[in-house]
Amino acid sequence: MGLFRLFFAALLMTFATGAYAQATRTWVSGVGDDANPCSRTAPCKTFAGAISKTATGGEINVLDPGGFGALNITKSITIDGAGTQASILALNTNGIIVNAPAGTVNLRNLSINGANGTIGNGIRILQAAAVNIDNVTLMNFVGTGTNGRGITIETSTSAVAITISNSSIYNMNNNYGIHSSPTAGNVVLSVNNVSISRSGLSGIQLRGLTDATIYRSALTHNRNGAGVTLELSTAKATISNSLLSNNGSGVTNAAAGGAPAVFLYGNTITQNTGAGLFIASGTMTSLGNNLIRGNVGNEVPTTTIGTQ
Repeated sequence: MGLFRLFFAALLMTFATGAYAQATRTWVSGVGDDANPCSRTAPCKTFAGAISKTATGGEINVLDPGGFGALNITKSITIDGAGTQASILALNTNGIIVNAPAGTVNLRNLSINGANGTIGNGIRILQAAAVNIDNVTLMNFVGTGTNGRGITIETSTSAVAITISNSSIYNMNNNYGIHSSPTAGNVVLSVNNVSISRSGLSGIQLRGLTDATIYRSALTHNRNGAGVTLELSTAKATISNSLLSNNGSGVTNAAAGGAPAVFLYGNTITQNTGAGLFIASGTMTSLGNNLIRGNVGNEVPTTTIGTQ
């Protein structure tokens, strides 16, 4: 009898371990079910369903086209929709919230559509050590204030690394494409080969505590702001080999509270309805090879340094 009880207890323990074990790689499908284990042959239906069954540092992959739901990320993870249409429809909610203290989050090959709702943002980053966003399309968020931004960075720790590459952000009709406004610490922001267009405010807004590198990007038709706006003395940006056109201004150093610093190399800044360079505070240094023509207003950097 004692041996039987011991065997039964061991069986129950094995079952419980199997039921609650987290996999390093999980899968979602448009015809999946969140009651499944999220394996390749029995995928889940939503990202939220899969993340609870994915180990820290693991990866969620997408099997076929579908809408996989909004998601709150609280740990290191990779979400990759390569090879299919991996969509999040985020009507009146945040598409993805990253709230992963000391975590590294990788978001690749995704489409996040706000469906013209007035509440929520595409990707909202609250806590992380690093967030890497690659080949992600964000569109149709139309809110104001703390809503309606494509990517918003609101961290409070030091040396948070945010990399955005090969991505497209458009139709943030009343707000910013990318908004970096950490409350403490600092953000190191890299924007590479990113298109931001038709934002109601600036394409990229660096509120402070951010050191940004913007390279090979197109910042266009952001009608009531600049291609890039900087505020406060803790905001810095190096902008190179990029197009800034048909915005309210090309690059703006705003007057509010400080002396932001901008370095420019190899950019085309043209056809902006205001100044190509609007310098209300701080400095804009040309490192050469900038074409700044056909705008209205100030087009002269504060300093020009020849290339070496």
